[in-house]
Amino acid sequence: MNIILASASPRRKEILKSKGYDFKIIPSSYDENITSKKYSKELVEFCAYNKALDVLKNNNDSVIVSADTVVVIDDIILGKPKDKLDAFNTLKKLSDRTHFVSTSICILSSSKKITATDTTYVTFRTLSDEDITKYIETKNPLDKAGSYGIQDDGFDFCIKTEGEIDNIIGFPLKLFEEKLKEFNKE
Repeated sequence: MNIILASASPRRKEILKSKGYDFKIIPSSYDENITSKKYSKELVEFCAYNKALDVLKNNNDSVIVSADTVVVIDDIILGKPKDKLDAFNTLKKLSDRTHFVSTSICILSSSKKITATDTTYVTFRTLSDEDITKYIETKNPLDKAGSYGIQDDGFDFCIKTEGEIDNIIGFPLKLFEEKLKEFNKE
């Protein structure tokens, strides 16, 4: 099976490589701007599907794998920060609260489609302005939805998670493997 990962995310690449998957990377050019919209599983699955569809157009002999990860608080999707101030305000909003991370995956070929979503709940400790500023200065949060990466060195804001850590990082491996088996059976 010729698998293409429709993502430039180094984290998704790492997760798949760590399990021995052989794949090619062709990032999707689909514009997924859903920041500040009200969360729905269908919206995130729609984005994952459209990313895969964008890559399938020129690779219809392959199986395309895509994902879309959102961080949600108060039913509003938090995107990647525009700048340091936006990252600061986002992390302040997540301080001492529970939010969720939802990742939708799509496995698509010219004859089959499977989409699925995993959700993980994350609780942050109370964050001081100094904690937030120090983390932002690492530049780690500037390319991540919700302005944080749970896998980042020195990241200690999280006090509790309920669900798969890989989902928070951006690719729910357990869900993907279940759905890939399903995809291969059909």
